[in-house]
Amino acid sequence: MDLWLIWLIIAAVLAVAEIFTLTAALAMLSAAALITAGSAAVGLPLPFQLLVFTAVAIATVLFVRPIALRHLLQPQVQRFGTDALVGRAAYVVSEVTGLGGRIRIDGEEWTARAYDETLVIPAGKTVDVIEINGATAIVYPRD
Repeated sequence: MDLWLIWLIIAAVLAVAEIFTLTAALAMLSAAALITAGSAAVGLPLPFQLLVFTAVAIATVLFVRPIALRHLLQPQVQRFGTDALVGRAAYVVSEVTGLGGRIRIDGEEWTARAYDETLVIPAGKTVDVIEINGATAIVYPRD
């Protein structure tokens, strides 16, 4: 079997392993193996291939991996799903109490409960969504 094909198989195995670990280290080693496969295809002897692999692996793990991890570990800029509804204003469709009621958020009707169980929020009022608990919005009246 040709050496370039072996390096290509090593690169593929490392790439698949990276999918399961998500550490970015195995992806860097996979890139190093892929570059080494190219050097083997050109005809470099095995000692030089090992030198290419070592140099590229060290360079990527020391310089590229920290940059990649910094981008991966950044806080999420936008909120999605029900998290995006928290803090939004809503219109009370039917009276909201500590037991239940209905509100409209951006054209969608939601089941709602008052944040303070002693409150009774009449229909037509504007409320703020404090949190989403399952399919129920927990709301507090705007004053």
